[in-house]
Amino acid sequence: MTVHSYSKVTEEMKELAGLVKQASVIEPSLYTEYDVKRGLRDLNGTGVLVGITNVSEINAFRMIDGVKTPIDGELFYRGYNVMDIVRKQDRASHFGFEECAYLLMFGKLPTKDELKSFCAILSKYRTLPRNFVRDVIMKKPSTDMMNSLARSVLSLYSYDDVPDDTSDGNVLRQCLQLVAMFPLLSVYGYHAYRYYHKKKSLVIHRPVTHYSTAENILHCLRADSKFTPLEAKLLDVALILHSEHGGGNNSTFTTHLVSSSGTDTYSAIAAALGSLKGPRHGGANIKNVKMFSDLKEHVRDWEDEDEVAAYLKALLHGEAFDHAGLIYGIGHAVYSKSDPRAVVFRSFIEQLASEKGYEKEFALYELVARLAPEIIAKERKIYKGVSPNVDFYSGFVYQMLDLPMELYTPIFAIARVAGWSAHRMEELCLHNKIMRPAYMTVAEHRDYIPMDERV
Repeated sequence: MTVHSYSKVTEEMKELAGLVKQASVIEPSLYTEYDVKRGLRDLNGTGVLVGITNVSEINAFRMIDGVKTPIDGELFYRGYNVMDIVRKQDRASHFGFEECAYLLMFGKLPTKDELKSFCAILSKYRTLPRNFVRDVIMKKPSTDMMNSLARSVLSLYSYDDVPDDTSDGNVLRQCLQLVAMFPLLSVYGYHAYRYYHKKKSLVIHRPVTHYSTAENILHCLRADSKFTPLEAKLLDVALILHSEHGGGNNSTFTTHLVSSSGTDTYSAIAAALGSLKGPRHGGANIKNVKMFSDLKEHVRDWEDEDEVAAYLKALLHGEAFDHAGLIYGIGHAVYSKSDPRAVVFRSFIEQLASEKGYEKEFALYELVARLAPEIIAKERKIYKGVSPNVDFYSGFVYQMLDLPMELYTPIFAIARVAGWSAHRMEELCLHNKIMRPAYMTVAEHRDYIPMDERV
């Protein structure tokens, strides 16, 4: 592709960037002096309370005899434990993401008839406007699927007769359409990228009316549309576990923040997508997969605990992989002893690893999951325990499902749009309070100097 001049960083721009950086420096000690919660977190990692929600609940500690004590992580959707939501379903035939989306949106578990009606609504909405694929998705496709997805969402504004109507019924209609459309927008965006940038054959399958969201993703993605029941089930579980995670995670907080201004649904969800794209948020599982790829290249014996431990220590010391000093997939901003999503995921993964011939890789993941928290505890000063998080396993699952890495984060978005929608509607119910947090200014006041007197 032709690289236009506006894409190049000139020497002049580098010099100007130096001035910007110089003007942007804040002395770190000022945060402590003025008790500013940097990153909206206390020193121990606890998030600063900025809102109240009914959508979900995360627990990592419990007060026991007056002492804040770490516990195995808990995640509840509308009061229901996510472990029960996944484990108490029929593994053989039942797909739970649609039931989960209903629960998040309407605050109750659906009856059989309610779920059937809800799935029929999603199926009806699981189609794009006429010529949308040609005029939007296929035109100048992005090399990043999250950008492609965000652009598609913003473009849908132009196809909506009442895009700025924030009444309850209209926002619900828009949200349900986005939940239904996200798989198509993501997969079709990938196929457009694959065709134009990778010079591969173009494949565009129409969704199947009676398929679940997970089944339609695999159907639309694969050229032969074939998948096993276990593959579809694992992807469905991934969607359930990623569909919601409290109001304080970056993309959901973005949804609340932007929605509080009274803006339209498409703008709010596009903003959340911009947040989720970040490698510190939705892109974390990609880092984890790449880290394991590097580990497998540099560790000769995957069963040798000492050799694996030496590599993990090198990661922490910034001597391996990307030299960031991190073991990706280990630790979480909230959880300490365990991430319930990782615990649930792991119970399914061994079966898929056996079906796909990934037994050695699974054993390596298990070894790292055991060793990494011990090594981090010895090498770093930490305020709470660390354990494998959901990203530790999700990238591995997507790898076994032969999903392209370009779609790892969009799949996160396909799931999370259900939670974003619930939080958007919750925020709009407050009606009249725009979020306006305060920033303290530490710049000195200066007298204006006329142009001719400046040096």
